[in-house]
Amino acid sequence: MTFQWIQIPYALLTLFIILNYGMLMTALIQKIGARVGGRYGIPIWQNYIDLLKNIALRSKISHGVMFYLGPVFRLTGGIGLILFVPTIYGSVMHQNFSFAGDLILALYFVFFGTLGMALGAAESGHPHSAIGVSRGLSQVTAAELPLALGVFAISLQYQTLNITDIVAAQQGSIFNWTLFTNPLATVAAMFAFVGTMMRAPFDVVLAPQEIPIGPPTEYHSSYLALMQTNRVLYPIAKTVIYMNLFFGGATSWPEFFVKIFAIYMVSVFIGVVYPRFRVEQSIQFFLKWGLPVGVLAILMV
Repeated sequence: MTFQWIQIPYALLTLFIILNYGMLMTALIQKIGARVGGRYGIPIWQNYIDLLKNIALRSKISHGVMFYLGPVFRLTGGIGLILFVPTIYGSVMHQNFSFAGDLILALYFVFFGTLGMALGAAESGHPHSAIGVSRGLSQVTAAELPLALGVFAISLQYQTLNITDIVAAQQGSIFNWTLFTNPLATVAAMFAFVGTMMRAPFDVVLAPQEIPIGPPTEYHSSYLALMQTNRVLYPIAKTVIYMNLFFGGATSWPEFFVKIFAIYMVSVFIGVVYPRFRVEQSIQFFLKWGLPVGVLAILMV
């Protein structure tokens, strides 16, 4: 398939739908977590209010150029991940630019945002920025290992790196999903999923119970608005990848909304049940459990 200009507004429409879905679902999940803790929680529309407020603010604080490019790189990772991955299988409007990339490109976008934020934090001048950078890159690297092995296993299984072809191979029956045809690869990838979602017990970067600092404190005004936008967009984008690779993709928007919510709730459930890991505990978890399962997934293929 060749590039057509008409696909640009369709891709923007898909991005708009996913952004609003992420805004509402993120607020709903925060409310669920608050109710579990005996609190009322934020209103469903609170994310919209916070985003508009921060967009309207301006700042006179000056840092290095890379400090301001960090949120831009972070948001680019989320947007790029959505634009180069099919959202609705079989839909001409919502396939985005999936024909222009493959699974390897999507994995680059997964890591791109984290690397951008690491470069931005390094130029903030904060004495504790190196702690966040080392924590974030260490955990993400450890979590990416089972994901890479799981992706390698299904690429061998389906003999392709094209995400659309992988989704196509899972159509026809629920038992055609990778969840059933290669459960070990699915389990290995889900280990990485709960780690890269940065929710408890894997929220070692922000460490809200330990130090009241981090990107939400360091950034401000429209730069914080970019981070807030990515915070609701990026988790949905990563969940779309997992839905396409392991859970049969989606052929309609209702199916998309239900599957994304169900997969997302895996990390939410774990987050409200378990306390936060220490940094070394988090890394050991992926190396002890995720890595062996990923190796077994390849051997099974």
